[in-house]
Amino acid sequence: MNEMTAETATQAGTDAEATAGTQPEDQVDDAAQNAADTEAAVVSEAADADDTGDDASDETDDVDGDDSDDEDEDDEDRLVEEGEIAGDYLEQLLDVLDFDGDIDLDVDGDRAVVSIDGGDDLTKLVGRKGEVLDALQELTRLAVQQATGERSRLMLDIARWRSDRRDRLARLGREVAERVLSSGEREALDPMTPFERKIVHDAVAVVDGVVSESEGAEPKRRVVVLPS
Repeated sequence: MNEMTAETATQAGTDAEATAGTQPEDQVDDAAQNAADTEAAVVSEAADADDTGDDASDETDDVDGDDSDDEDEDDEDRLVEEGEIAGDYLEQLLDVLDFDGDIDLDVDGDRAVVSIDGGDDLTKLVGRKGEVLDALQELTRLAVQQATGERSRLMLDIARWRSDRRDRLARLGREVAERVLSSGEREALDPMTPFERKIVHDAVAVVDGVVSESEGAEPKRRVVVLPS
């Protein structure tokens, strides 16, 4: 896995540089296809962000006092480093494609978050239903892993696609929960990614009288909301 990671990230950068200054849209399409193949190989790694809130419980330990503060500070420093590496990687990509965009770095919980906004061409890096964005996120994670030697769960957003998607899914989760509470009948949603399912689960959890669970196998796994 490590060998594929290094080769994939390096080859992606080499291919982009070799075709710079020709047809940016074709470069985006080719990069997206190559990255999508890579994403399929590592999609199972996204399961740790899924469904039941295991990420939050995994963070709980029996360390307290100054040791806990030191750990938190170390974790934040690591995430900041991930964001900086990712920002440099994406800045080079934008230069090769001759796309404009402002890169913003942040930390959200246990993830580094990198956002690109402000450019007219950025929607081309999102693609249909975020497919290009997902592929670029995997490539960026692999680039960070190549530099740090550790797997990254970095989140990439472009042109506010994920942010807007998060708002829509949270609203959908609440609406479905209210319908199930009123009708007493279970309701299944369309298949979603682990990231999307967790947003819906969190939204349903705030409505008393209903619960949510996931069923099915990737990539057809979906959220089901039912009376508690």
